[in-house]
Amino acid sequence: MPEKKTNPAKAGQRPKTPLHSEAKKTTNKKTKNGGLNAKQIKKKDVKTPSFSNRRDQFFQGIMLPQRVITQIATEVAAQITRRDRHEEVKLDHPIFLDTSAIIDGRIFGLIEIGVFTGSVAIIEGVLEELKNIADSKDEGKKERGRQGMAMLEKIRLDKKVAMHVIDDSKIKKPVDERLIYYTKKYNGKLLTCDFNLSKKGQLNGVTTLNIYEIANVVKTIALPGETFFVKVVQKGKGERQGVGYLPDGTMIVVEEGDKLMEKTVRVLITRVIQTEQGKIFFGRVLA
Repeated sequence: MPEKKTNPAKAGQRPKTPLHSEAKKTTNKKTKNGGLNAKQIKKKDVKTPSFSNRRDQFFQGIMLPQRVITQIATEVAAQITRRDRHEEVKLDHPIFLDTSAIIDGRIFGLIEIGVFTGSVAIIEGVLEELKNIADSKDEGKKERGRQGMAMLEKIRLDKKVAMHVIDDSKIKKPVDERLIYYTKKYNGKLLTCDFNLSKKGQLNGVTTLNIYEIANVVKTIALPGETFFVKVVQKGKGERQGVGYLPDGTMIVVEEGDKLMEKTVRVLITRVIQTEQGKIFFGRVLA
């Protein structure tokens, strides 16, 4: 007995749709209604999308807000810049400055006259400390911090001085230890006004120069019997003493100078005392 053919539609099955033929019909329909066929497309000039259009299409293909993508791109670019800067740093006999030396300011005069001829190196940790001081509520600290930043900018713009800022963010240590690390790494010198940092650097095999020690070395050398002109500006600690200062800051204690305030007198040096802060001259007034 011949088998009875079952109609798929009647059996509840979905009939197979000839997708290819449907797509072909749709294409032909569009062509007839004014669309472009393959031959017409070849005849047309195909315009290449601009870079901005391709960029927008690229961003649209990523399921993230464009603002987020832009932030990511910016951060990646910053990381590459920091990496390149770190890799390309080449220092020639560098001198590393700490925050105290920058705030003191005297080192910049020595750099300008050529006493130090190597590269000037600043780690970012020092810049951060200096910025915090410049933003201090204390007017005195704020002024000195801003003055230090202004002097750094002046040195940076000086074509005779090579200044480098070193990214020290990879080392998670206090700023003083980072300074010692990089000074030793680049075989440089560390300049500071901090006595403890100076000694710590020396113990770690780093050449350190204390600004106060440099100042004492270049101060006036006097022997008993020499004379100086000095202006008495204040009373001394001893009885009937007056105090004056030489241009380099050296103190002269003037015997019987308490009544000579604001007067410039000629003083004969009678003795010299060496202290941790420097030398102190004692003398008497010559007629």
